[in-house]
Amino acid sequence: MSLSWQQLSWQQLSKAQLYQILVLRAEVFVVEQECAYQDLDDQDQKATHLLGYQKQQLVAYARVFLEKKPCVIGRVVVAKTHRENGFGRCVMKKCLALIPVNKTAHISAQEHLKEFYESLGFRQSDVGYLEDGIPHIPMQIPPKNAIA
Repeated sequence: MSLSWQQLSWQQLSKAQLYQILVLRAEVFVVEQECAYQDLDDQDQKATHLLGYQKQQLVAYARVFLEKKPCVIGRVVVAKTHRENGFGRCVMKKCLALIPVNKTAHISAQEHLKEFYESLGFRQSDVGYLEDGIPHIPMQIPPKNAIA
């Protein structure tokens, strides 16, 4: 099955879409990963939001900060019931397609997903660290015009 995608700015998000995003992020990052953390970080207003729907249900999401240097991809999430369908790879490819050719993309990856992100072209860029009790590693993908 494929997803239908929406790319929206903060101003374009409806209240219903924002609610769906926050529910999905809480289901995965807070409940499933058993991690109490401050998801509402006052950054959503600055992001481009990618929403992946199956029928009317939001099942994949990420936010991208195109104005930052490097560009930052974050809050990448796929509903537990929809994993193993390639939706994580799909949302990441959608994110990477937004990155200008002359800009580097950065992600703060959960360490257990290192190989997944490497398969997309990311490389670890510094030492790992704990974020909210979960091991993370900084990863970057070089500008598209720098790839041979």
